[in-house]
Amino acid sequence: MKIPVLYTKKQEDTSFLQQILDRSQLNYGNAQEVVDEIIQSVRLEKDQALLALTLKFDGVQLTKNTLRVTEEEINEAYEKVDAELIRVIRRSAERIRDFHQKQKQNSWFDPDDKGSILGQMVRPLESVGVYVPGGKAAYPSSVLMNVIPAQVAGVPNIIMATPAQKDGKIYPTTLVAAKEAGINEIYKMGGAQAIAALAFGTETVPKVNKIVGPGNIYVALAKRTVYGYVNIDSVAGPSEILILADDSANPIFVAADLLSQAEHDEIASSILITDSEALALQVQEELQKQTALLSRKEIITKSLENFGAIIVVEDFEQAIALSNDIAPEHLEICTRAPFEILPYIKNAGAIFMGHYSPEPLGDYMAGPNHVLPTSGTAKFFSPLSVDDFIKKSSIISFSEASLKDLYKDIITFAEAEALTAHANAVRVRFSNE
Repeated sequence: MKIPVLYTKKQEDTSFLQQILDRSQLNYGNAQEVVDEIIQSVRLEKDQALLALTLKFDGVQLTKNTLRVTEEEINEAYEKVDAELIRVIRRSAERIRDFHQKQKQNSWFDPDDKGSILGQMVRPLESVGVYVPGGKAAYPSSVLMNVIPAQVAGVPNIIMATPAQKDGKIYPTTLVAAKEAGINEIYKMGGAQAIAALAFGTETVPKVNKIVGPGNIYVALAKRTVYGYVNIDSVAGPSEILILADDSANPIFVAADLLSQAEHDEIASSILITDSEALALQVQEELQKQTALLSRKEIITKSLENFGAIIVVEDFEQAIALSNDIAPEHLEICTRAPFEILPYIKNAGAIFMGHYSPEPLGDYMAGPNHVLPTSGTAKFFSPLSVDDFIKKSSIISFSEASLKDLYKDIITFAEAEALTAHANAVRVRFSNE
C-alpha cells in the first residue's frame, strides 16, 4: 500500500475529492427495508418485539425485568475497571463539562417605553435518549460527549441505550462513564430496535423527545426514519481528517494523525494538503512504516487506498480553497503560523491548531465535543452542543398603546395577503376609532 501523491500544479485529476464527499455509510442494499420492519414491529408490539429482536440480532436473552441495568451491575462495573482509567474518565468529564458550561443560553426580555415586551424563553428538552454503540467495543468517550451537554442544558430525563454482550452484560467502562456523567437509567438494547423503542416507547422503555449518539448502518437509518416523531442529532457519515501542513510540520506526526482516522473504518478518509513536496514524500513513506506496526492495519490499508490522498498545491490559497470545499469533520492546521490561516477557514467541524494539537486530543480530553458534522455537512452543521438540548419560545406582550402604533400596518399587510381574518383580529380591537 502506497498512498498516492497528487500535484495540482501538474493539473492531475483530483476528481476523487468528489468521490470522498459522495461516500456514505448509508448505501447498503436492503438495509432500509430491514430497518422499516424493525421499527414497525417495535412500534406495534413494544417490549415483546424489542426482546425478540434483541435475541435475534444480539443473541442475548432478556426479560422485562433484566432489560434495565441495575445499580448492582453499575457497582460491579467499577470493580472491573482499572482505577487509573476511572481517574482519566473523571478528568475528561470535568473538562467536557467546563467547556459546555460556556455554551449555556439564558432567557431574555426586552421592554420598551410604549408597553411592549419582546423576549425569548429558553427551556431544556424534557427527555433525551443517548445511543452508545457496544456490540464489538466499548466507547466511554461517546457516553461523556453525548450525555454531558444534555446535562448542562438541564434536561431532566436522560436515558441511555447500549447493546449487551453475549453474557447479557454491558461493557464495564461504558457503565462507569455513564455513572460518572450522572446517568442511572440504562437499557440493554441496540440497533434499530433500540432507536424505535426510544422514539415510540414501550411498556418498559420511556419515549423520548430527541435521540443522539452514533451507531452502525441500521442505527443511522433508524434515526433518519424516526426523525419527525422525535428529533435527532444527525445521521453521521464516516470519519475524516484533513491536514493542512507546510514544511515546518513533522512527517512522523502528520502520518500518525492521518492514521488515527483511517483506523476507524474502511470508508474513513485521511487527506494531507501541503505546499511542500518534500513533506508529502516523507509522509508517504511514514504512512507505510507506521501502518505495518498498527493493530488495525487491514482497515487502515483499505481506507487509505480508497479514500486517502496527499495533495501538493502551489500555495496555501489553493490549499484553503480545497479545505473549504471538502468541509472536513476534523481539520488540523500544522503550519508555522496556524492562527494566520484560521480566519480563512469557512467550513470544518473541529479545527486543531499547531503541531501539538492532534485529533485524538479532541476525541478524549480537550473538552469541545467530538460529535462533529461529516461528509461535507460542516458547511451547514455544527458540533453537538448544549444548543442541541434546548428549545426556545418567543415571548410577545403588547399593551393597547403599543399595538395601536402598529395595527394599521398589520391590517395593510394581512389584506395584501388576502388574509382578512388576520386583519379583522387586529381591527376589532380598535373598532371605536
